Amino acid sequence: MAALNAEDYRTIDEQLAATDALLESAYPGDRDVRQPVHTVYVPADRYDPAMPSAWGKQALATVAEHGGTAAVCAELGLDGDLAAQVAGKVTAKLEREPIEDLRLDFEDGYGNRGDEQEDADVRNAAAAVVQAVNDGVAPPFIGIRFKCFEAPTRARGLRTLDLFVSELCAAGELPEGLVLTLPKVSTVAQVEAMVYACQRLEAAHGLPERRLGFEVQMETPQLILGADGRVPVAELLHRAEGRITSLHYGTYDYSASLGIAAAYQSMEHPAADYAKQVMQVAVAGTGIHLSDGSTNILPLGDAKNVVAAWKLHGRLVRRSLERGYYQGWDLHAAQLPTRYIATYAFYREGFAAAAQRLRNYVHQLDSAIMDEPATAKALAKFVHRGVECGAVGEAEVQEAAGVSADELASLARSGAVSPVAVA
Repeated sequence: MAALNAEDYRTIDEQLAATDALLESAYPGDRDVRQPVHTVYVPADRYDPAMPSAWGKQALATVAEHGGTAAVCAELGLDGDLAAQVAGKVTAKLEREPIEDLRLDFEDGYGNRGDEQEDADVRNAAAAVVQAVNDGVAPPFIGIRFKCFEAPTRARGLRTLDLFVSELCAAGELPEGLVLTLPKVSTVAQVEAMVYACQRLEAAHGLPERRLGFEVQMETPQLILGADGRVPVAELLHRAEGRITSLHYGTYDYSASLGIAAAYQSMEHPAADYAKQVMQVAVAGTGIHLSDGSTNILPLGDAKNVVAAWKLHGRLVRRSLERGYYQGWDLHAAQLPTRYIATYAFYREGFAAAAQRLRNYVHQLDSAIMDEPATAKALAKFVHRGVECGAVGEAEVQEAAGVSADELASLARSGAVSPVAVA
């Protein structure tokens, strides 16, 4: 006979009401939103609608100079079968969608050029984005990085943000994949100020509530450990009213702020790993995406330098993926081949095993591995990411895992098996 009565249940519910509310509001789980594999930064005044296609052609030309995509795959250590699987898909990606996420930079990549010049460049950038969207040549995600909210640049950053959003609104609807990037955040108050700015812009332009979200660039040690001993990067996520879409690690600003010598500033420095692990714990369960930073060693110059830079970039991309950072920054067209080669190899190497385990789980087949819903969700998320970036085809998933694209997406969100899948 059960000992707890209805009153006991009510008492416990009351005790845990605050916990229930916290988990529901602050930790809603994964968002059903595609995450790009990279963000490309270009000075805002250099952007035009043809730029992504031009980068793809430049990337393919550089690859051709080094024997083609299969040869570059081999240089990066891919074996014959894997190289054959990856090479064609990477070539097609560079032809079809060379850039997944593009940021027109009005911050470090642009500098200080005076208000009159920046105002003109903001208006031109907005017009170019509108044209690209209307012509169907815009990357899936596109937006701007404006200057930070520290005192010397705050007014200029706000004006650039205001002008860009206002120009887009005046031209019609905002792009579906619009992204706004708030750099060099050092306090929670700066994020709260950004929330206020978004609210005012929404009100001014008749936009739906929370239509404007933004990324936070994690470039200062003050976000990892505040003056009061707290961890602001965790706190700010829950003070942004659900507007933060991702956290981006800034390799060089963060490293420099710790006094690390330039020769040792890297995405794989122990200080970088520590910061990124704190970020990873902070976003767990929130649905906020993570992005690693960049390497400034570019594949330029003679063949030896190009190959060495490719090997470094490919290794760093793979390292990030293995650590649960599925996005990074690219700074040059010649980095695109290794971004996609390393990314596609990561998903294709793990695809067969993940698909088989999904098949066993979904169709309740006997297996030496008994996966639980959380693991099934992780398996599905892995495969789903591979499909979204082009490394894996939907038909491959159907054949290997026995699930449709919709069923895979559902599993990636919840780990739950739908009746259709079981049947």
